[in-house]
Amino acid sequence: MQNPLDSAALTEALEKVQRAGVPGLFAEIRHGDEVWRGAVGVADLTTGRPVAADMKHRIGSLTKTFTTAAVLQQAERGTIGLDTPIGTYLPHLVPGLRGEQITVRMLINHTSGLAEYLPYVYTSLKAFPDLARTGPECFDEHRHTHFDPTELIRLGVGAPAFGPPGVTPGLYSNTNYLLLAALLEHATGTTAEECITENVIKRAGLHDTAFPTGPHIEGPHSRLYECWFGMIDPPRDYSVFDMSYAGPSANLISTVADLNRFYAALLSGEIVTPASLAAMQQTTQVISQELKTISYGLGLYPTEAPGRETFWGHGGSVWGGGTLAMTRADGRRQLALAMNLQRWNTLDPSGRPQPHPIDKALADFYDLALYG
Repeated sequence: MQNPLDSAALTEALEKVQRAGVPGLFAEIRHGDEVWRGAVGVADLTTGRPVAADMKHRIGSLTKTFTTAAVLQQAERGTIGLDTPIGTYLPHLVPGLRGEQITVRMLINHTSGLAEYLPYVYTSLKAFPDLARTGPECFDEHRHTHFDPTELIRLGVGAPAFGPPGVTPGLYSNTNYLLLAALLEHATGTTAEECITENVIKRAGLHDTAFPTGPHIEGPHSRLYECWFGMIDPPRDYSVFDMSYAGPSANLISTVADLNRFYAALLSGEIVTPASLAAMQQTTQVISQELKTISYGLGLYPTEAPGRETFWGHGGSVWGGGTLAMTRADGRRQLALAMNLQRWNTLDPSGRPQPHPIDKALADFYDLALYG
């Protein structure tokens, strides 16, 4: 029988991604009781410091799975109703008819119809680049800007709706998850970060996963290089950044080992009940930030291919950093990957990302990592 974790082949596939243009990346793959960890490339382009598989990393939207788990735990306790209108709990944040029509479940699976607030942060607060109108200069100007989540929610709720509540395909929107964080605070009397830490992170036995307390990543980590679709050349380091612009929708720091541990615990029923887990795996159609239609559940989405096993997990992106974690439905095989380059694709005149060698190399690595 072929070794399910072929170290040489996995290392070679990871090296091909690095040679295609990613400064550094690292991963952990689990198959049953076997574990493979790999790291290639550099964490610092200036010093040549290498990446290591145990480095801390900003995991971006993988945070959404943690936030969802905390909300579902409250639903299990009866303090939150998944099909209760959000206006019942937060009428000051989602007033009027939309507050009566948008349910908690619609926030979790991105079918609320609420707009993404980030473009309006630019137009209202001049804080982040609007791809159609400006370059990346605002990244540098707002590295240390601290945003009020209520103001960000106001921007998203006040923007033109993507569509009516509950209609599919929905729109992947961070506005939904800032509202879920506010809901957790309303239901528990603590901050969302405290609730998630106590009830999800600690329950999963994670020792290297935490919310940031400032703009720095504590502990050994890589610099994070942002290309912004070729507008930043050479790529610039944004590892030091105030993540209040994302909050509990995308601001956790973790390791690839902790991510595999978390998703294994989640899919084995250790974090939420089997009924809640089944609800997480009921998908609907959502338009992603890459303008692709994807299947999305409650804080999880599947990786599916005809004739192949289904994996569940999430991907994430911050300025300069990307992460993916996927666990097979039976829990027997897992992948967690972190990389220190983002938005490497240039854009065509219509604004669509153009193919890049990194895309093919990553796809090949994922194929080998997931299916052997």
